[in-house]
Amino acid sequence: MDKLILITLLIKLGVAAAIASALVRAREFQRLLFRESRTLWQTVTLVLFTSLPFALGVIVRASTPNFLAADLTFEGVILIGVVGGEGAGVLGGIVCSLPAVLHGEYMSLPVLVVVGFVAGFLRNFATDVEMIWSFSPFVDLSLYRWIRKVVPRPKIDWQMTFFVVIMLLQMMHWEVGRLFPKYIFSLSSSSFWVNVAIFATVLMCVGIPLKIWNNTRIELKLEEQERLLLQARMEALQSQINPHFLFNTLNSVSSLVRFDPDTARELIVKLASILRRLLKKTDAFVPLSEEIDFIDDYLDIEVVRFGRDKLKVVKDLDPNTLEILVPSMMLQPLVENSIKHGLSPKVEGGSITMRSRIEGDRLMVEVEDDGVGIAGAGFLERPTGVGGTGIGMANVA
Repeated sequence: MDKLILITLLIKLGVAAAIASALVRAREFQRLLFRESRTLWQTVTLVLFTSLPFALGVIVRASTPNFLAADLTFEGVILIGVVGGEGAGVLGGIVCSLPAVLHGEYMSLPVLVVVGFVAGFLRNFATDVEMIWSFSPFVDLSLYRWIRKVVPRPKIDWQMTFFVVIMLLQMMHWEVGRLFPKYIFSLSSSSFWVNVAIFATVLMCVGIPLKIWNNTRIELKLEEQERLLLQARMEALQSQINPHFLFNTLNSVSSLVRFDPDTARELIVKLASILRRLLKKTDAFVPLSEEIDFIDDYLDIEVVRFGRDKLKVVKDLDPNTLEILVPSMMLQPLVENSIKHGLSPKVEGGSITMRSRIEGDRLMVEVEDDGVGIAGAGFLERPTGVGGTGIGMANVA
C-alpha cells in the first residue's frame, strides 16, 4: 500500500504541473489571475476557470480507483484561496467538492470550504503580493530564508506562516479522513516517513503551480515594460520632430511677414490648427488615416507658401491600409524633406505622391517627389533635416 501511495505522490506532481501549465496558456485566465483587484464577476470566472480541472480530477479518481493522483482538490482549493481571497476560496471549495459529494463523500464539502476560507483569509496578511508568488515548495530553502530574515530582526514571516497553515490544514484533512473514512478522500499511511512524503507532496502541489504562474507573470511584466519603453522612445522621438517641424514652419512665416503679411497671417492660422491637433493627440501610434489628415493640414501651409500652381499632391492609398497603426509623425519629415530638398530648388515646382499598400504581412508607405533629389544620398546613407543635422529623417529611420 505504501508503494502505491509513493507512486501516486510522484504522479500527483506531474498532474499539478500539467493543470497549472494548461490553465496559464489561456489569455483570459492570465488576465484574471494577475489582476491586483477583481470585480465579483471576475472572481467567479477565475474560480470556475481554476476549479473545473480539479473537479474533473475527482471524477477521474472516483471512476478509476487505481488513479488516485488525479484528485488534487485539497491543493487546488488552497491555491484558489491564496490567489483570490476568502470568497474565492469558499466558492472554489464548493465547486471542487460537488463531484465528491455526488459520489457520497459528504465531508469533502465542509472540509474544502474551511480550507478555502483559511487560505483566502491568510492572503489578507500578505503585506506584498510578491510574498504569495515567491512561495517556495522547497522546505529547506524556505527555512533558510526564514532564519536569515527572523534571526536579525524577529518578526512574523508570511511564507513560513503559509507553510505552517498548510501543515495544519493537512493534519485536519487527515484527522477528518480517519474519523470519516467513507465520507472523504484522504491519502494517509501508518508509516511516519510516507506521511512526511504526503505532506511534502502537498507543499509541492501548491508551490509548483505558483511558480509556473509566476514565471508567466514575470514574462507578461517584461512585455509590458518593453511596451512602455517603446512608447517612451517614440514620445522622445516625437518631442524632437515636433519642434523641428515648428521651427521650419515659423521660418516660412518669418520670410513672408514683410512682403506678404496676408499670406503670413493665413499660415499662422493653419499652424495654430496643426498645433491644436498635436496637443490633443498623445498616442505613439495612430491609424494611417490620421497621419494622412495631419499631412493634409501641413501641406495646406506649404501650398499657400509655394502657390497652388507649383505644388501638387497626389494620393494613391489602398483603403485597406487606412486603419493600420503607424508611428505618429512618421510621414511629416518625409514630406517636408521632399519639399525642401526636392521641390524647393526646382523653379517650376512639382508634385508629391503618397502611396500605401499591403505586401504580404507588411504595410508599405511611399512618399515620392519629382524634384531635383539629393545628390549621391540614399535614405539611410545621409539622412537630412533642419540645418543638415538629420533630426527629422534620422528619427523616422
